[in-house]
Amino acid sequence: QFLRRQQVLQLYRKILRAIREVPAEQDRRYLKDWAREEFRRNKDATEEDAIRMMITQGNMQLQELQRTLRLAKS
Repeated sequence: QFLRRQQVLQLYRKILRAIREVPAEQDRRYLKDWAREEFRRNKDATEEDAIRMMITQGNMQLQELQRTLRLAKS
């Protein structure tokens, strides 16, 4: 459980760091609020499979955000 918590916190930090790269202030604020709400809504989850699935989904969304930011910069 400790390792899962570490994974979740690491994912949250990575998402917030990626959001800092978003050029438009309004979009940054929206994404930050969205991320915060998603993590807050799921903070009481205890089922291992569900948590693993949410971490996987979060990583996929992070990769999509990073991909979009790379495309926007080029």
